[in-house]
Order: sequence, then C-alpha cells, then structure tokens
Amino acid sequence: MRIFVTGGSGYVGRSTIRALVREGNEVTALARNDRASQTVSDVGAIPVRGELTDTALLREAAKYVDGVIHLAASEEKPDEVDLAAAEALLDGAHGSPYVHTGGVWVYGDTNGVVDEDARRNPPRLRAWRLANEERVLARAETGGHPVLVMPGLVYGESGGLLERFFVEPGRATGAVPCIGDGSNHWALVHRDDIVALYVLALRAPAGSVYAGVSDQHPTQQEVTEALSHAAGCPGSTVTLSLDEALAQMGPIAEAFALDQRFTGARAREQLGWKPAHQDALADLARGR
Repeated sequence: MRIFVTGGSGYVGRSTIRALVREGNEVTALARNDRASQTVSDVGAIPVRGELTDTALLREAAKYVDGVIHLAASEEKPDEVDLAAAEALLDGAHGSPYVHTGGVWVYGDTNGVVDEDARRNPPRLRAWRLANEERVLARAETGGHPVLVMPGLVYGESGGLLERFFVEPGRATGAVPCIGDGSNHWALVHRDDIVALYVLALRAPAGSVYAGVSDQHPTQQEVTEALSHAAGCPGSTVTLSLDEALAQMGPIAEAFALDQRFTGARAREQLGWKPAHQDALADLARGR
C-alpha cells in the first residue's frame, strides 16, 4: 500500500513509519522543514514539504495513496487546524481509509473500567476534540472511510508526555511530581503497541472507533514511583496540589489528574491487536 502520514517526525510518527515500511508499504510523510524532512527520510519515508495548515497540499497528497494516518497536531488553534486538516485529507482520500488521532482523555473520569461507548466528559484542554471527532466520523455516511484511534497515555523509549512532565523535572529536582495522593488510575499504552494499532486500523471498517490502551490500570502513584527510577532518584516523589500542578505544568495537569480505566477489547477482537508490553511499571522504571 501507499500511505501518507502527518506527524511522521514525531514521537509516535517515526515508529509508525518504520512499522509501515517493515510491512512493505511505500510511505510519504508531511515535513514542515529540513529537519523534519531528514527525520522522516531516515526512517524510510519520502518527505512532502509543507505545513499542516496547507489544506490544498494535504488534499492533493491524500489523492494518490491507499490510506492516510493523521498524527500531527498544532499548538496554535489546535481545534481549527485539526478539523481543517482532517477534512482536507478526507476530501483527498475519498473512500480510502483515513485514520484520525483522538485520545481517551475526552472521556474524563471513567468511574471504573469502560469501553469506547462510555459517556464523554473531557477536561478543558481536550474539549474541542468532541466536535471534531463527530465531524470526522460523520464522513462515513457520505462515502468517506474515517477510523478513529484514541490512544491512552503513550510511553516507551524514554519519550512522550511522561518524559517531559515527570521524568525531566525529576532529574532536575531530585523528585518526580505526583498530583494529589496519586490514587487515580492512568490508561497507558506503549508506543510500539499503539503504532501496531494504527497500522491495523487501516483495515478497519469505516466509522470504527478504537481505544488504544493496555488492560493494565496502574495508579499515578505507582507510575511516578516507577518513573523516579528512570529519573535517577529512586523512590523520590513530591506531592503537588492540583493548583500547584496547574501552575507548573499548565492545563494538561487536569488531564493527568483524571481517574481512567479502559478495556482495549474492541481492537483486539475486531482487528487482532495484540499489545506486547504487559508490564508498564517495569518498562517505565527502565526507560523502555
């Protein structure tokens, strides 16, 4: 297959390109500058120079491939940029598979283990995703082939949000932050496992929705204690109130404070997804 990827130079994107290439696919990837072009080239993709806001380029790039995986995100006006990019890619892809990235944070606190059909109550940081995802999925009714993948909190290979907001501060201060008493559960997924789901999602029926989560439900306290080992300060954590976390981390602290537990059964049953990483705490402690 020929696959077009946005966000290919990012933490998840690089591994997604590698996985697609390993399976014999030809991959083109959006690249906003020389550095991004070199990064996607190094992992086996052909760079397509342009910005996520260049909807004409996105529409054209999606015309000549067999599938699209949209991983890129914009820090400025993320709601508008995400929707415009998604609609341009869907227009170009016509009836070819288009895999859109969401995230399980849109569900808010889950009050137990839930699946993709649970009520959604997002924190303010991700509230805009609801309307965008509805618009994307509605394209299945007019001949499009959208598929929504909602990753949990992605970890692995010393990267991602956990590295930025927990491990790096731990290295700098000698204690990894923990919001509140840490009794809330986090929905985690290893980078390699979510990449495998993105690849499988190219074969999913139009309108499908998948939570990309492992079935492990560690508490935030368990995770931060594991991360303290990766940060070089074993067993050392510091408690932050939510207000303190908001001041230190910004609005994302509200998402880290959520209590979430999910099942990834739908992806396993429908797509044959088999998450390989079954000991998140050990992986996190070793930076794997």
